[in-house]
Amino acid sequence: MAAQNIDEVVDGLAGIVRDATRARDRIGYFAALYRQVTVEIRTAIHEGRFEDGARMDRFDTHFGNRYFEAYDAWRRDGSGPRCWRETFGLLDDSDTVIVQHLVLGVNAHINLDLAVAAARTSPGAEIQSLRSDFLLINDILARVVLAVQDSVDALSPLMSLLDKVGGRADERILDFSVRQSRAEAWYNAVLLAGQSETERAATIDRLDVRAAVLARLIARPNGLVRPALELIRRTENHDVPTVVTHLDNAMARTSAR
Repeated sequence: MAAQNIDEVVDGLAGIVRDATRARDRIGYFAALYRQVTVEIRTAIHEGRFEDGARMDRFDTHFGNRYFEAYDAWRRDGSGPRCWRETFGLLDDSDTVIVQHLVLGVNAHINLDLAVAAARTSPGAEIQSLRSDFLLINDILARVVLAVQDSVDALSPLMSLLDKVGGRADERILDFSVRQSRAEAWYNAVLLAGQSETERAATIDRLDVRAAVLARLIARPNGLVRPALELIRRTENHDVPTVVTHLDNAMARTSAR
């Protein structure tokens, strides 16, 4: 699928969520999170919160299409960027807990796709004019992450274990690519925007390799986190349609409070 605007990105993600719910497919976990982020960005565009709403529509469309391209490649023949292959390859792994699926998707989409989409939206010197709107998305992401974290806590009651053994709160695990990785993505976007086609291809390949390495660390962490994740897995909700639906309604529950 290829979206032409942000409305089509939202519709495409909603379709993936629906299909995943019917097929009991964990691919719907990240798609549900991503759909809510995109809806919030669309709302911010309509409310005039960005300096250039039309540009943000284009940016979000480029960003969404990176995900759709990876999704289609994986469904077609298991191909696509390395980091997405690592992410999608764990969908049938029963040892991977809900939060890991979410963070794996965030890692691939932000540590690889975000910089590529930003540079494509505003190539060359134009990239600097995108910075303010790029940073505004951080606030939107933070709101969605908090809402989704409430859902994860409800679905996975022992997530607080990661606070004790991992040295950081569980919401920090979800947030790692929302803060630190977005800062790195901006640096890489500026780099890509000023590069030649050959240089850009090499940079994208490097980003993909790095994100793939991070995906492996997320999937198979060391130390005390691994046994903690095993305990979490035993007690969390394993009904995929229920989990997808709960995650997909996180912002709606927040708004209803």
